[in-house]
Amino acid sequence: MAKTKVEAEPEADQPDEQLDRAIEELRGVLREEENRPDAALQAGANSSIIMTIPVDVQIILGSTEMAVSELMALQKGSTVALNRRIGEPVDVVVNGRRIARGEITVLEHDPSRFGIRLTEIIAATKSA
Repeated sequence: MAKTKVEAEPEADQPDEQLDRAIEELRGVLREEENRPDAALQAGANSSIIMTIPVDVQIILGSTEMAVSELMALQKGSTVALNRRIGEPVDVVVNGRRIARGEITVLEHDPSRFGIRLTEIIAATKSA
């Protein structure tokens, strides 16, 4: 029976390694810039350029696998069971890479919306 994945998981190995290298290179360049004598003048400009780069942030509540026939049978009102239970941490994914985990919470300033309270930051793995 053919199966389809409802929530795609981030690509493994090579893209992660490339991202790790790029992040480490960027950190190295930023450290070098901070140590330069004229760094105080340029730091604001360099940081503001980097800080405006858009990233894709996703909160992954869960995923499931189902047969194509089950997927095609979904309709308004259908319930899809996920692989996580109520109260389990959700994943925070940036540009396809899990960077943190957290718990769902109601926003204090707007109780009609919810957000994520970070409970764990995933340490960046250093590639060789």
